[in-house]
Amino acid sequence: MVDFSGREAVVTGGTGALGSAVVGRLIAAGARAHVPVFDSRELERFAYRDHEAVTLHEGLDLSKEEDVAQLYEATHKLYASVHIAGGFAMGPIGSTSLEHWNHVMEMNATTCFLCCREALKAIGAREGRIVNVAARPVLVPTAQMAAYSASKAAVAALTQSLSEELSGSGIWVNAIVPSLIDTRANREAMPDADHEAWPTPKEIAETIAFLASPQNAVTRGALVPVYGKS
Repeated sequence: MVDFSGREAVVTGGTGALGSAVVGRLIAAGARAHVPVFDSRELERFAYRDHEAVTLHEGLDLSKEEDVAQLYEATHKLYASVHIAGGFAMGPIGSTSLEHWNHVMEMNATTCFLCCREALKAIGAREGRIVNVAARPVLVPTAQMAAYSASKAAVAALTQSLSEELSGSGIWVNAIVPSLIDTRANREAMPDADHEAWPTPKEIAETIAFLASPQNAVTRGALVPVYGKS
């Protein structure tokens, strides 16, 4: 059983479907969670907006260095940082503009890089955990996802490189690799798919919580598939 008693965690993308499940799992295990919020409308469906163990940091853009630094400077004894914030995009490369490419890279790779860097500063010389989110197209080539796959490949490479850089410390860095997640948005986008084969946010949150926990004593540098039956 994971135990975060007396520990702080940052969860980016914490107001989304997967992020909310992760926040819920961490605070149930005793954590105090810091959740950045880009747009206040994100809070309309966030079940933990008034929870005493959740601190919201509104108006932050995780692609900006100063905003990310502000988020992590607000922590006190950070133990875990979970980086779920990002976005999905697809389309043929012939119609992918440079602006679109840069936007996707910023959403996924840049935000992850900045959060990893500032999380390490906040954790300092203590033990800690970082969990990133890559994607199945990184491991299984998928058509019409050049920009998205490249951005998530950067997340995967960052995860493994950083894990080696920190191998002599007590800070473990891992990434989960999801495919399709059973969310309302995905069901609406693909009404005819086999939804029962998709893993739920709650199920994936269990894997994230373990990787982010003190109970993860040895796993680092891993890209952990969380495909379920899909």
